[in-house]
Amino acid sequence: MKGDNLTWVDEFVLLGLSSDRQTQAGLFALFGAAYLLTLLGNGLIILLIQLDPRLHLPMYFFLYNLSVVDLCYSSSGVPQMLVHMVLEKKTISFARCGAQLFFSLALAGTEFLLLATMAYDRYVAVCDPLHYVAAMSPGRCVGLAAAAWLVGTANSAVETAATLRLPTCGHHILNHVACETLALVRLACVDVTLNQIVIVASSVVMLLAPCCLVSLSYAYIVAAILRIRSTGGRRKAFGTCASHLTVVSMSYGMALVTYMQPRSTLSAEQDKVVVVFYAVVTPMLNPLIYSLRNQEMKAALSRVLMRDSESRH
Repeated sequence: MKGDNLTWVDEFVLLGLSSDRQTQAGLFALFGAAYLLTLLGNGLIILLIQLDPRLHLPMYFFLYNLSVVDLCYSSSGVPQMLVHMVLEKKTISFARCGAQLFFSLALAGTEFLLLATMAYDRYVAVCDPLHYVAAMSPGRCVGLAAAAWLVGTANSAVETAATLRLPTCGHHILNHVACETLALVRLACVDVTLNQIVIVASSVVMLLAPCCLVSLSYAYIVAAILRIRSTGGRRKAFGTCASHLTVVSMSYGMALVTYMQPRSTLSAEQDKVVVVFYAVVTPMLNPLIYSLRNQEMKAALSRVLMRDSESRH
């Protein structure tokens, strides 16, 4: 497509993290192991929640959705990173680039909203336990999860459309590991004011607002826990929130530090680190955090293994 000397390219070349072959081999082994752990860990959580009726509770329903998001998000970028580490020519077509951008934005936004929903679930469980069953009914849980998926997808559709409309005047070298909004905007050869507005609005809706809701929920939770007189009661109440709070701190912390700073100060290298963190590190750590800190998950795994052993005999 051409018009007024503005052109769109058919494919992009990704520079990746390094051009050194030995470094790429080391990263291939590291990312490959992390991706395998992501598949195993999140797959195990999904399987346990499906197989064990005792985990058919609101908290685990949202955790199930979170694991699905992590699996899909990691799979939208890591396999391509691994392939590019063994290929000399690291290209991606315009269509594949657009698809990757859409899915990564949709899944990242959905994860932030799900974490906020999980914080609300913990708030009701700790601060208003007598009304928990009514407040977190199956219908409401499905509605909250569906809203997270729909809002995340709608936000991604708007941001992807705004990004892919930009002509690059033939520039096709992306200094990145994946097709990411800021990297594509940097290639644009036209005014990007609208895109900057869209990015800021998206950051507020999908990141800052959920983070404020999480902070407010945990402020009430901490206040409620401090009113509990027994040490055992406090420990038990905090234990129900510890895993989620760890994941929230890790997920929102990196994003806030990165995307809430002025755009002019965000370098391409910082942008790469953020994408690698959310595509490789977070999906791998989330199931480890939830399984290692959650006694019910450990018990569910024992029950499933015992059931399988008994069925064989």
